[in-house]
This record gives sequence, C-alpha cells and structure tokens, in this order.
Amino acid sequence: MMKRLTKHGNSLALVLDRGVLDLLDIDADTPLSVTTDGQSLIISPVRDAARQRRFHAALEEGNRRYGKMLKRLAD
Repeated sequence: MMKRLTKHGNSLALVLDRGVLDLLDIDADTPLSVTTDGQSLIISPVRDAARQRRFHAALEEGNRRYGKMLKRLAD
C-alpha cells in the first residue's frame, strides 16, 4: 500500500484506510506510539499495560503446564 502525506494546517498527516484501522482495532481515541529505526517510521497502537501483563502471565502458565508436551509434538 502506497500512501502520501497530506497537508493539515502547518503539519502533514498520514490518512489510514478504514480496513487498516479495523484490522488493528484503532480509532480516533487510540493512543499511538510513533518511533523509527533510522530508516522506517513505525506507528503502533499503545496497548493497556495491565492487559499485556495478564497476557504474558497466561503465556507463561501455558508454557509451564504444556511446554513439554508441545515440545514433543514439535519434534
């Protein structure tokens, strides 16, 4: 997907298609993190820290309970 920046007052704006917004569950109230790796612009939604902690705890519990079985299945 190719995009161009559009003039917005004294700034430039990047307009995102509805499909991309829906895919990433982003709306006008979603805080976004804008970073760069020196070559690319990286825009990502800021997710709830508590939700991230719960996810990682569940992932660790799943690995603890089923890690050996999953490793055997992968081999």
